[in-house]
Amino acid sequence: MISYKITDELTKKLKHISELAVGKKAFVESLDASCREAIHRYAKISSIGASTRIENAVLTDTEIAWVDETLKRDSRPSAFSKEQQYIVNKLSKEKERSIEEVVGYRDLLLIVYDQAQELFPLTGTAVRGFHKELLQYYPKAKHYLGNYKKVPNSVVERILETGKTREVLRTAEPGPITDAAMSDLLEWYNETVAVYPWCVAVAVEFVFRFLAIHPFQDGNGRLGRALFYLVLLQSNDEGLKATVPYISIDRQIEKHKEEYYMVLRKCSGGKFLNDPRKYKYEYFLNFMIKILKASLGNDIDYYVSRYNSYVALSDTAQKVLKCFKEHPEQRLQTKDIMKLTGIPRRSVIHSINVLSKASFLQKKGSGPTIKYQLTF
Repeated sequence: MISYKITDELTKKLKHISELAVGKKAFVESLDASCREAIHRYAKISSIGASTRIENAVLTDTEIAWVDETLKRDSRPSAFSKEQQYIVNKLSKEKERSIEEVVGYRDLLLIVYDQAQELFPLTGTAVRGFHKELLQYYPKAKHYLGNYKKVPNSVVERILETGKTREVLRTAEPGPITDAAMSDLLEWYNETVAVYPWCVAVAVEFVFRFLAIHPFQDGNGRLGRALFYLVLLQSNDEGLKATVPYISIDRQIEKHKEEYYMVLRKCSGGKFLNDPRKYKYEYFLNFMIKILKASLGNDIDYYVSRYNSYVALSDTAQKVLKCFKEHPEQRLQTKDIMKLTGIPRRSVIHSINVLSKASFLQKKGSGPTIKYQLTF
């Protein structure tokens, strides 16, 4: 079973999360198919954006939504290879590394959402395959894609303001120690997730042990967060299994990024331990319970409200909004929209006011220099 004790207080909190998920499951199932599809996409875009920005990627959710829409036109694995130069030219060469990270995490999440059940029991081959998906578009990763690390690494927090990094956790040594730790972790996980009553507690231990091992040379943080979704989707908690595709756990973690890294350090004392029973998982569990409570309490309602606001727009307002979606890299003025859409000035101004009031657009500047930018 799990390597730590679940107190009565933690049991109450875990039970509350399960009850919240059951209520949200019933709500999601009451929605029509088009609404469910829309809120799933909102959650997916939010998760991609947040998880990659935690690692200091720079794409906004608006830009990621445009990338996702561009790639959806061709669902084949080669889609990004064909569209890569177009996407980079559109969003700027300076964002190329972030684009590679975003598309890799997008591909990984699609596998997690669509194939979770088929991927149980979870194998080392599958986890290494996840790593290949995650970093497949990063040229410098070609020599270590899907292979466990050969040189030491650590969990680091990147400080965006200073550009510096701070070590959070010294991880397992490469070679036999990492190999054995991953083998033990996967064996433990497959034996535990189907029978232990609290899947969130299992997910916390699994992901923390994975991060403490840090088995790959790069990409462990993003992969660990994707694995958290996978554990919930492979569990026996029907409420969480049904609601996970409609929430963004990563979005909530991004909001508490400093606390996230602090908690990881508190669990481990800053170093990998051969005996997993010595970690203080309770810190991470309490943190993730808070994150899940926020996700279940806010995300679905927010995404549904946004979808309802969209379908209530007039045809003209939707055309103006589409214009912004097709130009996520720009701030547009009224004259730009008139030129791009052919819609009369008066109708454009009215649509912009409607879209701004509904929080689809935000105003930048004042007077004749006013421009508008799409918000996700």
